[in-house]
Amino acid sequence: MFLGTYSPRLDEKGRIALPAKYRDELSAGVVVTRGQERCLTVWTRDEFARRFETLRKASTGSRSARELQRMLAAGAHDDAPDKQGRVTLPVHLRSYAGLDRDVAVVGAMSRLEIWDAETWADYQASKEADFSDLDEEVLADLF
Repeated sequence: MFLGTYSPRLDEKGRIALPAKYRDELSAGVVVTRGQERCLTVWTRDEFARRFETLRKASTGSRSARELQRMLAAGAHDDAPDKQGRVTLPVHLRSYAGLDRDVAVVGAMSRLEIWDAETWADYQASKEADFSDLDEEVLADLF
């Protein structure tokens, strides 16, 4: 499970150091792809394969399924962290998420998300007022 918020910086080669605490879990490789709200999503290869298999089984007669398959696969980047735990973020993904130098790596339970640091701060501020109500909507059956 991925938790917490980290503040690495992109280097001049477009690489980012993933949080040290997760390097063992990510060492077998990652898939980075477009996420919602203009962030990037980082999955372990195994988790991405599980999710992709579920999506692959969705009917290609469904426009939504086809579009999701295209968007995830076309933007995906498969990589393995180097010895310093860095992965390269291709230009098209950095551009999609508006990444320049300062980023936020956010634990989102089954995945990591990479946000432009300022965009992440704005997102958090805009959602803070609604945060207390989310448990009733999303977690009603769990509590």
